[in-house]
Amino acid sequence: MAPGSAVRAYLGGGRWHFQHGPIDLVLGVDGESAAVAACVDDAWVRMQSILAELVQELCVLRSPVCAGALRGAVARRMETACLPHRPAFLTPMAAVAGAVADELVAPALARAGVRRAFVNNGGDIALHLAPGERYRVGLFADLGRFERGERMRLDGDIEIGFGTAVRGIATSGWRGRSFSLGIADAVTVLASDAARADAAATMIANAVNTDHPCIERRPARTLRDDSDLGERPVTVHVPALPDDAVEQALAAGARHARALLDHGLILAAVLWLQGRARSVGTMVPTLPSSCTFQATAL
Repeated sequence: MAPGSAVRAYLGGGRWHFQHGPIDLVLGVDGESAAVAACVDDAWVRMQSILAELVQELCVLRSPVCAGALRGAVARRMETACLPHRPAFLTPMAAVAGAVADELVAPALARAGVRRAFVNNGGDIALHLAPGERYRVGLFADLGRFERGERMRLDGDIEIGFGTAVRGIATSGWRGRSFSLGIADAVTVLASDAARADAAATMIANAVNTDHPCIERRPARTLRDDSDLGERPVTVHVPALPDDAVEQALAAGARHARALLDHGLILAAVLWLQGRARSVGTMVPTLPSSCTFQATAL
């Protein structure tokens, strides 16, 4: 996580690519030209300082979350998002991507003339929407398609409008860039901000789990020596599972998601495992007919 030089490039269509060390994201802003330009500049200035701030507190960020332990603005966002999940084990790093996205979309909230904005930080997305504005967000469940060389396609989509409370979307699963204790192909969470969505997606994905002898796990530290998960066994391979094992794992994850929904920590969640999906909450996405889907609207 060593800081280096931050770089940016214009991608067209109001979208920018920002990268600084491990932080690699896309920012999109729509609105009046002067407001858009000022918003992008503000976000770029903030981007250049975030990594150094996180590095200063990295030891605490990789330790179990504890109230009042962190100082930086992004670190406090991470802490706030993770604290409600105690006493279960998690560190503030469970919300790092979402918290960075929230921090960088914040300049859009303060700019009149910005109609809408998003920051997509590796799939963890923070949104700003002015009255009357909306985004349609594509959902992608199975990163294993990259390994299998299959054609890329969306697994679903959902429309987020100004009138909803959703301003953050995050996805977690065992195939992602972070480790998981569970076996979900993907868990996508909608929440009031991206940091809360990020932390909740991590915890729900951990809960999508079952004991099956063919599931392979290894201590996180043997895969990455600086992992905040230490010796905890993380999933490295999930073979095709029998239907009852898939249903058991999804049911366990859905119970955890419902508990978070009941406590107001999330607004909705979609859980995927081996071609099956469960939805918790009332914001059900549009899914392809090829996916076996059970909705639980609460």
